Amino acid sequence: MERRGFCVRARYTIQFTAMIEDLQTIHASFARDMAAAATPDDTERIRIQYLGRKSALTQVLRALKDMTPDRRRTVGEEANRLRRAMDDALAEKRAMLEREISERDAKKEWLDVTRPGVRVPQGHLHPITTITREIISIFTGLGFDTAAGPEVETEYYNFDALNIPADHPARDMWDTFWIGPAEPKGAAADRTHKSNRLLVRTHTSPVQIRYMETHRPPVRVIVPGVVYRYEATDASHDIQFSQVEGLVVDRDISTAHFKAVIGEFFARLFTPQTRIRLRPSYFPFTEPSFEIDISCVYCGAGGCAICKQSGWLEIAGAGMVHPRVFRAAGYDPKNVRGFAFGMGISRIAMMKYRIPDIRLFNSGDMRFLAQF
Repeated sequence: MERRGFCVRARYTIQFTAMIEDLQTIHASFARDMAAAATPDDTERIRIQYLGRKSALTQVLRALKDMTPDRRRTVGEEANRLRRAMDDALAEKRAMLEREISERDAKKEWLDVTRPGVRVPQGHLHPITTITREIISIFTGLGFDTAAGPEVETEYYNFDALNIPADHPARDMWDTFWIGPAEPKGAAADRTHKSNRLLVRTHTSPVQIRYMETHRPPVRVIVPGVVYRYEATDASHDIQFSQVEGLVVDRDISTAHFKAVIGEFFARLFTPQTRIRLRPSYFPFTEPSFEIDISCVYCGAGGCAICKQSGWLEIAGAGMVHPRVFRAAGYDPKNVRGFAFGMGISRIAMMKYRIPDIRLFNSGDMRFLAQF
C-alpha cells in the first residue's frame, strides 16, 4: 500500500514538472513570435495561436483537474500570470504597430504647400489650327472679314447657286456624301427650284452665297472650314480636309486687284521672295478662271523633285465671279464685279511644314503632332 502511494505521488510530481516546463516553452515561443510580428494582423494570428481554444496554454489549464489542490493552485497561478502577460504584450505590440502605420501614412499624405507643384504637360495647337489662324491674321491685315457656315449644306447652296446644276459635268469632280432621299425627278434641273437635298459640303463656296445674301457690296471676306469629298485616300488626298476661300465684290474689281492681293498673301505666308503666276483654267462659278502657282518653297524655284524641276507648285484656283453666281445671291452683275479664290489649308500646311502625307493630320498620332 505504501509502495502504491509512492508511485502516485511520483506520477503527479512528473506531471507537475512537465506543466511548468510547458509554460516556460510556451512563453519562450511566444516571445520569439512577438519579436517577429510586423503588422497588426501578425499579432492577431499570435493571439489565436497562443490564447485560442486549441492553444497549448488552454490544454495546460484543462489538465489542472488531474492535479492535487496545492499543485493545481501553483500551476494555475503561473498559467494565468502567463496569459495576462501575453494579453498585455499583444495589446502593447498591436498599439505600437498601428501607431507606426499611422505615422507612415501621415508622412505619405503630408503636403508641403510651399513646394512647387508637378508641372502638367500642356497641349498645343494642331498644325491645321495654327496655319488657319495665320491665314486669317494675314487676310485680316489686308482688310478681309471672316465668315463661317454649316458643314451640312443643301444642294442649292453647294451646287445650284454656284452655277453647277444637276446635269453639269463639273459635278463629276466631286464624289459627294449625300444625306437623305433624292429630289423628285426634274426638280433638280429646274433653276427656279431651290433643292433642299442635304449633303456634307464639298467646298466652302456655299458660305460665299450665304454671305452675299445678307451683305451688300463692298464685300471682302474669307471662309475657312472643313470640307468633305468621297475620294480614295492617299498621301495627297483625304475624304476630310481644311480649305479657305475668299471673295471680293465691288464696282470696279479686276484681275489686277486679285493678283496684288494673292501675291501679298503668299509673300507674307511664306517668304517675301515668293512669286506667283496665273494659268488659264475652268471653274463653273468664275469666268475667266485660272490656276495659281507659287515659286517652289522647297528649292526656291531652282528645280527639284517636288516641283518636277519646273520651279513652280500649283496651290489654288481663282477667277472673276460668274454673273450667274451674282444673280443667285441677289446681286446685279451689271453693277458689281468681283473675284473669288480657294485653296487647301491642309496643302498649305504640308508645304510650309514639309509634311509628306495629308493623312497624318487626322491620324491622332502624338509622335507626329508633338512636333508642332
